[in-house]
Amino acid sequence: MNRRRSAATAIALVCALTVLAVPGQAYADPRPPRSERSLQEVRVEIDALYRKAGAATDAYNLAEERADKQSSEIVKLAREIVEGQQRIEDLKRKVGAEARAQYRNGGLPPEAQMMLSGDPQLFLDSAGRIREGRQAAKGLLGELSRTQADLEAYTEDAAAQWKRLESSRKKKEAAKKEIKKQIAAAEKLESTLEEEERERLLKMEQEAQYRAQTAWLDSGAVGKAAGKASKGGAAAVAYATAQIGKPYVWGAEGPGAFDCSGLTSQAWLAAGRGIPRTSQEQWKRLPRVDVKDMRPGDLIVYFDDASHIGMYIGDGAMVHAPRPGRDVTVAGAGSMPILGVVRPDM
Repeated sequence: MNRRRSAATAIALVCALTVLAVPGQAYADPRPPRSERSLQEVRVEIDALYRKAGAATDAYNLAEERADKQSSEIVKLAREIVEGQQRIEDLKRKVGAEARAQYRNGGLPPEAQMMLSGDPQLFLDSAGRIREGRQAAKGLLGELSRTQADLEAYTEDAAAQWKRLESSRKKKEAAKKEIKKQIAAAEKLESTLEEEERERLLKMEQEAQYRAQTAWLDSGAVGKAAGKASKGGAAAVAYATAQIGKPYVWGAEGPGAFDCSGLTSQAWLAAGRGIPRTSQEQWKRLPRVDVKDMRPGDLIVYFDDASHIGMYIGDGAMVHAPRPGRDVTVAGAGSMPILGVVRPDM
């Protein structure tokens, strides 16, 4: 009886394994491939998540830049406070010396001392020195008062800078959390895709960029006469294109990785001109030019919130650091919605 049961169990196990091994059975992956429409929706959602991460990266970079500046200002103020305290101590010693000299002379004014000396010549000779001494003493007290006022102002400035620094640090940390949150959401969504779906998604992305670039060129947005790069612009383009193939990393500004504004700011720094760190500040603070007048080295700002930026390199193309998971690359300048163009060396 036990042998029959064992044989039956073995037969059942073999049958089960046979069913699992046969292709097309119910045990295969139950999820059907996504439709084109469904995959397009996924692409739009992923793009939106990475755009939010890009905006948060800009906020992070700005907070970091301000925190660095505020830290430097606090160090400078601290030095001024120390120097002011030392100056006050020095002035107090000098004022104390004047007071002790007066005490040794019985507290009498210098004029009275000279009158009592009975020597008219001594009186005449010392009159000028008395006036000079009085002016010096008055100057010491005035300088002491001014130095104390300066010290109070430095202390107040330092306290204000500390508050601003703490605010920048909090904004930086909040932006950092937002970046990680958006990137994690995008990566989680991407992880649900099969390899074939990833390939289809990439193809759809490339086709969308191609259509946008073609429409942009056909619109005549780029002037017929291509602008010639300035010396600085040529140097910036040379730097930026030399970074092609390096990965996008949020908050990075080289040399091994870049985010979008890290690439453009470092390229222009290499060309000898410092510009703001973030894409939004580059858009706000740099001179603007018409798209049709742009030349190599100019910076193209994308999307309504200025959350992305690339560098024009001529012939309708630009170089940029796209997003997490991608490398610095060349793309069509019109492959994304253009907000405007700025020129660092105008």
